[in-house]
Amino acid sequence: MTDDRELVREAYRLAEAAAVAAGVSVRMAEPGDMSAVIGLFERTWGVGRSPDRSFLLALDYAGNTVLIATADSRPVGAALGFLGWSDGIHLHSHMAAVVPWQRSGGVGYAIKLFQRALCLEHGVADMRWTFDPLIRRNAHFNLVKLGAEAVRFLPDFYGQLDDAISGSDRSDRFEVRWDLSSPRVINALTGVKPPEWTALGEYALAPDFEQLRVDDLDAASAMRVESRVVFTDAFLLGLRPELNAINDYVLTSDAPNGIPREA
Repeated sequence: MTDDRELVREAYRLAEAAAVAAGVSVRMAEPGDMSAVIGLFERTWGVGRSPDRSFLLALDYAGNTVLIATADSRPVGAALGFLGWSDGIHLHSHMAAVVPWQRSGGVGYAIKLFQRALCLEHGVADMRWTFDPLIRRNAHFNLVKLGAEAVRFLPDFYGQLDDAISGSDRSDRFEVRWDLSSPRVINALTGVKPPEWTALGEYALAPDFEQLRVDDLDAASAMRVESRVVFTDAFLLGLRPELNAINDYVLTSDAPNGIPREA
């Protein structure tokens, strides 16, 4: 029990340090914040793409994580996560949004660490979410900075979204698992560099896939089709995507902590 309490205290300490570094305050949203949360989600994905106010209120009342980040009392970030039980109790972190002028400034990191602390406080040791595997900065954030592990490839998971981010692109996703108290995660959150993975395959990412999608939709579509084959085959072979030093994928059979598996 003492170790659990210490883990929670340290989780909140890391979350607070991340918030201070980003110049924000992160907290559970209150009923009066829901319009701001909806505004943040719609600024990111488009009008009508946020859960409505009543649904957010119900999720919040039931004890899920509806979070808001503020800077100088102004909303700059929000996140929504809800409990699931597929393959064990976990928090599914479904939406996270940051205003454009605060992106890459640590706000998303501070929100994620606050989510982690809340989960650990309530005895939930596992968080999961999905992300587009072709967006390099998200891959780095999830797999390296947070220490999450890609556990499944989900081709066209949401169908055609037609939102402000994806447009007509297909919604291929990696599902990641964030094992909140694992050595892999603790190492990532304390700045330990990931290991040099044993590469049994490689896949080079576009420097900026989102910009490629704007500039050359045909090239982006071709990359989507190619990557779908690569990732499907990799998971069928028991390989896992990790990132190398230049943030391209390596496909490895190493254990998530970097130890090569015995043949």
